[in-house]
Amino acid sequence: MSRRPTRRPASTLLRPEQKVKPAGMLERLYHGAKRQGSWLLPSRAFIHRRLLGGIHRHGELFSGMSDSELQDARKVLQTKLHREGLTDALLSETFALIRETAGRSLGMYHFDAQLLAGLALIEGCVAEMQTGEGKTLTATLPAAAATLAGIPVHVITVNDYLARRDAELMLPVYQALGLSVGCVVQGLSQEEKKKAYACDIVYCTNKDVVFDYLRDQLVLKDNQSPLHLHGGRLKGKASIDESLLLRGLHFAIVDEADSVLLDEARSPLVISGGKGASPEQQQVLSKAMALASEMVVDRDFKLDLKQRSVQLRPEGETWLKEQTRHAGSYWSGKVRREDIIHKALTARCLLEKDHHYLVRDGKVQIIDEHTGRIMADRSWEQGLHQLVEIKEGCELTAVRDTLARMTYQRFFRQYHHLAGMTGTAHEVSGELWSVYGLPVIPIPTHRPSRRCYSGPRYFPTLNEKWQAVVVSIRRMHDLGRPVLVGVASVAVAEQLSELLRQEGLDHQVLSAVNDQHEADIVAQAGLPGQITVATQMAGRGTDIKLAPVVEEAGGLHVILTEYHDASRIDRQLAGRCARQGDPGSFEVLVSGEDSLLEGKAFMGLEALMSSVTSSPLSGRLGLARLKWTQKQVERRHASIRRQLFQSDEKQDERLSFTGSG
Repeated sequence: MSRRPTRRPASTLLRPEQKVKPAGMLERLYHGAKRQGSWLLPSRAFIHRRLLGGIHRHGELFSGMSDSELQDARKVLQTKLHREGLTDALLSETFALIRETAGRSLGMYHFDAQLLAGLALIEGCVAEMQTGEGKTLTATLPAAAATLAGIPVHVITVNDYLARRDAELMLPVYQALGLSVGCVVQGLSQEEKKKAYACDIVYCTNKDVVFDYLRDQLVLKDNQSPLHLHGGRLKGKASIDESLLLRGLHFAIVDEADSVLLDEARSPLVISGGKGASPEQQQVLSKAMALASEMVVDRDFKLDLKQRSVQLRPEGETWLKEQTRHAGSYWSGKVRREDIIHKALTARCLLEKDHHYLVRDGKVQIIDEHTGRIMADRSWEQGLHQLVEIKEGCELTAVRDTLARMTYQRFFRQYHHLAGMTGTAHEVSGELWSVYGLPVIPIPTHRPSRRCYSGPRYFPTLNEKWQAVVVSIRRMHDLGRPVLVGVASVAVAEQLSELLRQEGLDHQVLSAVNDQHEADIVAQAGLPGQITVATQMAGRGTDIKLAPVVEEAGGLHVILTEYHDASRIDRQLAGRCARQGDPGSFEVLVSGEDSLLEGKAFMGLEALMSSVTSSPLSGRLGLARLKWTQKQVERRHASIRRQLFQSDEKQDERLSFTGSG
């Protein structure tokens, strides 16, 4: 059965999206038995290699054509695609046409690795391409092929900068193929968004497309079915139709697929409605924060940093009741007062400044934990955001109530056709298959890797680690090599920045604080002796161009200063160096006081380590402890995603039983 996208029947063009249905018994057994999807790989790899030969044969014919002849060939091919769909023969011809067009309009012909990745994407797979292999150009193959066949396409990436950049860079290819391109970023008006979504190919971020979909759902309300919409049109009621942004969920190509589909899947996406906080509400919030600041951990409440949770103890409940006995009607209800105190304790103990949020221009702005970027138009709901504002002494904004909610897992499963690209997928191939039905196809590199890795180094304390980091930076700087240092948070970036200033080392910081200068900072990161400090995934998806003298000196040197919650993120940072066969090196410097270990006990391992006087053995135990912790965190996050997925499926079953949805 073909996994390639097809044009939807005319009756579904009113509002085309795939209704998510709960998996039946046979489907569950099928997914369990074929969990990795690896049984599909040999046959697909064989088919893709065969199609690759066809692409090159057609390419030889197209290369001999003039521009006008190529346009005529495109029109004939487009007619065939509309009539016959993406058959093997037409797919090879289409990819060859797109490749020739890209070569003429951009001066870049797709490599074989990119052609194989494009074939994997059009087949509805996740193409695992190593960092620097050219995902931006690769996406033009499935996007243009599907659009030429009459299928609208969303190319989804992780931030506005990448969406705008990729759309602008690839625009000449699409224009030469007679296709329209839209780009949806923050700050566009309703009309500008609608115009962009009406284009053949739309570049957008994952958050923008989901929130715009939710806004459409609020407009549709009880008129979500094609029959309701069509009935409204027959009655001359076009107002609903004109208010909608998206024209359906046809084909999505997701860049950084592991980040979008998995890492961010733990966070539900919520649209909230704002209403001004009354004086009574402000008084309640202020009192809640004051009471929370007086409560003592382990006496009044339990704090679990590992699970990121707070829980009132019976002593705390009794104390809270006594303190609010004469505070007013709001505090008389046990559920209400304990709920608001729970949020206040969360704001006090679990949400850290410069890690989960920053204060800019007197406003609390959330930092996306997955990308390290600020989310200026986002806020925590049900009073939590206002409690953080009280904590930081900021002016209170409007209290927001939930109007619509959606998980990434539910949203992306509604696309009729889904595909993705990433450099780090094999660790989570089972989850991508079981949740989204996406097999992972590894793509060979265009050139052999020249990355040098010296192995991890462990230090007992943070102070020793940062001293070693500065020494390593100084050594590489003196050799004329650029250095990229990966840190865990904005606060840590500022601490390292101060150390480098004390050492007289000029540097740039790439973080949520100065994200608007990201392109300029990344553009300079490959210059001789340049030092760049970057938070987590800041700058991901952008090429660091090396100056010729840097290549001779050994290329970019990358330093990882802390293991992240997922080993994939560590690999992503390593992938910033030695791209496309360039020279480069990578090292890991970690410590026994890193944030990954906060709030985690290890059943006497600390005592064992302190009793070991041999430094090599102590270092090996320390590294083993960090890697074990990282694995536990990965399992916990996967468990949270699994529970969220199961919750979605239970909701689907209820909707199916009641005939809703």
